[in-house]
Amino acid sequence: MGHLSITEENYLKSILKLSEHNHTKIGTNEIAYEINISAASVSDMLKKLADKKLIIYQKYYGVKLTKTGEQYAKNLVRKHRLWEVFLTQKLQFSWDEVHDLAEQLEHVKGDDMINRLEKFLGNPKFDPHGDPIPDNKGNIVVRKQQLLIELKKGEKAVIIGVKDTAATFLQFLDSIKISLGTKFTVIGVVIYDHSMQLKLQDGRELMLSQQVCSNIYVSS
Repeated sequence: MGHLSITEENYLKSILKLSEHNHTKIGTNEIAYEINISAASVSDMLKKLADKKLIIYQKYYGVKLTKTGEQYAKNLVRKHRLWEVFLTQKLQFSWDEVHDLAEQLEHVKGDDMINRLEKFLGNPKFDPHGDPIPDNKGNIVVRKQQLLIELKKGEKAVIIGVKDTAATFLQFLDSIKISLGTKFTVIGVVIYDHSMQLKLQDGRELMLSQQVCSNIYVSS
């Protein structure tokens, strides 16, 4: 198949991301919104990817990754998330700084290097934001998780991931000193706006908005 361009790789990754939330075929408008580009430009690129047998594309019927396309996209995700682990663990970048750097590093070719990187890092299963890292065959660890907003008063849980990986959100979590691994009990839920009051394991109490609680993954 030969090497793909960075743009082609980004399309495959975006289609994989959209297909995780939508198991039917993905529309061109959804892809255009995800990549922030015009629908006409998207159609041209989809034709190229279909010619390379990476997607199945029918105009007006949407897009689906082929097995080859899915494997390629999962490999990009794998590289991205391993680089995020490397940047945080070995180079001491904070979790709000690594996404853009990993976006560049994921396009570096060389499966052997990535396999060595994984081994060097101790075969991590999750990235710094709690997202699962696919193995070299594309398998992903599935774990039981739910959004904080779904918990009820009295329930205990631990933070295991974030739905929103925007730097501003991660910086906010840093500012209130909560991170992956933080344990807490829900001690109150406000009926009016569904903001939630938490008591952390360190004894602090926090009031979090509905928006914040809708972007934190927890495990009980």
